[in-house]
Amino acid sequence: MFINTFWSLVPAIIAIGLALITKEVYSSLFIGIIAGGLLYSGFSFPGMMQQVFSDGMVAQLADSWNVGILIFLVVLGSMVMIMNRAGGSAAFGRWAVAHVKTKAGAQLATILLGVLIFIDDYFNCLTVGSVMRPVTDKHKISREKLAYLIDATAAPVCIIAPISSWAAAVTGFVDDANGLTLFIRAIPYNFYAFLTIAMMITLTVRNTDFGPMKLAELNNKLQGDKDNGSSEHASITGAEDQPNPPVSGNGKVIHLVLPIITLIIACVIGIISTGGFFEGKSFIEAFANPDADASLGLVYGSVAALVITIIFMIATRVLSFKECMNAIPEGFKSMVPAILILTFAWTLKAMTEALGAKEYVAGLVENIAGNHALMSLLPAIVFLIGTFLAFATGTSWGTFGILIPIVVNVFSGNMSNELMIIAISACMAGAVCGDHCSPISDTTIMASAGAQCNHIRHVSTQLPYALTAAAVSFVAYVITGFIRNWLICLPIGLVLMVLTILFICKAEPAKETA
Repeated sequence: MFINTFWSLVPAIIAIGLALITKEVYSSLFIGIIAGGLLYSGFSFPGMMQQVFSDGMVAQLADSWNVGILIFLVVLGSMVMIMNRAGGSAAFGRWAVAHVKTKAGAQLATILLGVLIFIDDYFNCLTVGSVMRPVTDKHKISREKLAYLIDATAAPVCIIAPISSWAAAVTGFVDDANGLTLFIRAIPYNFYAFLTIAMMITLTVRNTDFGPMKLAELNNKLQGDKDNGSSEHASITGAEDQPNPPVSGNGKVIHLVLPIITLIIACVIGIISTGGFFEGKSFIEAFANPDADASLGLVYGSVAALVITIIFMIATRVLSFKECMNAIPEGFKSMVPAILILTFAWTLKAMTEALGAKEYVAGLVENIAGNHALMSLLPAIVFLIGTFLAFATGTSWGTFGILIPIVVNVFSGNMSNELMIIAISACMAGAVCGDHCSPISDTTIMASAGAQCNHIRHVSTQLPYALTAAAVSFVAYVITGFIRNWLICLPIGLVLMVLTILFICKAEPAKETA
């Protein structure tokens, strides 16, 4: 009765609605999970328990990909704690204060770092957060704004980078065509990614915000001298329960920069190693290999970087071996809230999959594609469907897996058909957009953790920005469905995005420069 129908999306809708209304994420996700279990079991209590815990939560925590992400989180939390205790973060903060003179400069530096770390979105979120948090705090930039900058340079950048875990994922969903070639050809049509970046830069250069984000920035400006909202931000990280051991006074910028660079290099090597790089494949082939396991690669890289970091801290005498070991469990504690949210989010996704969300949405898309009168509007329609599906399920990769094969089949894998390339790009853009908006998205959760920001506040402040970029992207896809030339359509989209921001900024007075 409930399988393969609109009811398959109801558990996610319940969880998201409750989270936005109550501002409490744990209970909202759990209630959504229970609702999914009840629907799947036909309101049988034993069946619901089986679906929620055995087939849901336990199965998700037994999944090798998910376990790899959790290990990566724990290791990265430990690295961040070691860098903090070594004084590297504090030294970088002092350096940044001397060299980054303005609030706009701090935000542009955050955006630039986010763009440069394009290998993987999880890695992007946590790395950019740990590096830039001291800088943005010094310039009284709210944690909500930092979380938005992190989130908006994670998935939107990865989806237009041909060498990334996302490119490998998209390539793996294409069976009857050259996946990497298709991905590269679709990049110029990925309007949501480019418009989001344009939006961030425009807002930063104008030093303005709108909606809930403007209120968060103003509140932080007024209260930032007290605690930068630390009591609220601690709720996402558990930081209020952590001891505060003395930070080494010998720490230098190198004690933050070298571990981060080591982590980047090690994770890249780890990812390509799972794709067969050391078995003779080229760098590009290893990344594009559908069998490459980014999760396992991140584990390889992060563990290697952690070992190197510990050796470096001991060798430079900023921390003892015992101090490094004591920092590891504290780093684990800092990631517990993010791990809990991820576990619930993964379980909720399992509920929607068991209820047949994929099959329901696939049927909708195939019906639309069968209507030749709507073919020119297909990219815009696919964008909307991808956005809604990713928002409801919290997974952009799952959305790729549902929609991309359908679009390829509709066009019989004809790579010469420009409309197929546009529609696939619209699918990817919609998936990223929905993922960007969803409070149950892995990337959104990671951005909150990276910025040490209350998760629901991050979602509620980011949502108007994401929806603005989505609206302009939809218009761009309507235009592109008829013109079918990115050299014309991408500039039109960028101009529309900037004009939209200028119009909104004119409607709301600009903030005073801090």
